[in-house]
Amino acid sequence: MLTAKSVFTEILDDDDSFRLFCSIAASGEAQGGWENGRIAALVPDSRRYLAPKIARHGADEDKHGRIFNALLRKRGLEPVEVPRETDYTMLLESRGIGLAHDKLRRDEPLTERDIVVYLAHSRVTEERAAAQMRMLRKYFGDHPDVGRAVRMISADEDNHLAYCHEELLGLAAAGHGRLIQRTLRESALAEAEVYRDVSLAVMAHMGRILRWPRAKSAVLTAGVHAVYAVERLGGWRRMVSLRMPERRDALGGAATAEPGFA
Repeated sequence: MLTAKSVFTEILDDDDSFRLFCSIAASGEAQGGWENGRIAALVPDSRRYLAPKIARHGADEDKHGRIFNALLRKRGLEPVEVPRETDYTMLLESRGIGLAHDKLRRDEPLTERDIVVYLAHSRVTEERAAAQMRMLRKYFGDHPDVGRAVRMISADEDNHLAYCHEELLGLAAAGHGRLIQRTLRESALAEAEVYRDVSLAVMAHMGRILRWPRAKSAVLTAGVHAVYAVERLGGWRRMVSLRMPERRDALGGAATAEPGFA
C-alpha cells in the first residue's frame, strides 16, 4: 500500500535518495539560520527584546543543518548540490515572501514593519515545518538511525511555532493587526504554491533515483496536487489563525546542544 510512511521508508533506506533528502533539508536549515541571524543583528530599537529570541531561532536552524549533515556522515555520505527547483527558501524569496536577502545583507536597522513581516512569514513556514516533523516523528521517532534527530528537530519546530504565535499576538495588540492578517494571508497562499512546486520537484528527483514505476509517480503527483487543492480551497486558513500557545516564551533560553550529532 502506498503511504507517506512507505514512501519515506524508501527514501531513507536508499543512500542516494537519503543523501538528496538530507542535503535539501540541511541547505534549507542553514539558510534559515543565516536569515534569523541577520534579522537578530538588525532588529530596531523598538523591538530589541526580540533579538535574543530571533538569534535563538537562528541557532536552532543552524543546529538542524548540522544534524542533517551529521546523519549523512554517519552513513559515509557527502552532501550533494541542491537542485534549484527544490530550494524552498529561495523560491519563497523570489515570490516576495519574507524579508529580501539584499535587505538583510545591508547593515541598516530593520523597521518595525519588517519585524511584523518576518514573524508573519515565519508563522506560516513554521506551521509547515512543525507539521512535517510531527509526521516524521509519528512514523520514524523510534527509527534506529534518524529517530533521535527527528524528535529533537520536531520539538524545536514546535517551539518556533509557539514563539511566532505569541509574538504576533503581542504585535497585534500593539496595533499591527491588519498588517499581520494581510501578510499572513499573502504568505500562506504563496507558500502553498511553493510547497506544491517543491514537492513535485522532490518527488520527480526521488522517482528517478528510486526508479519508481510511472504509475506510482503519477499517484504521488496526483496526491501533491490534491493537497494543494485542499489548501487553496480553505486549508490555508490554518496557517493564518493566531492563538496563545500553551508554552509561553518558548525561545526565551539558549539553544539546546545536539550531542552525538555535531
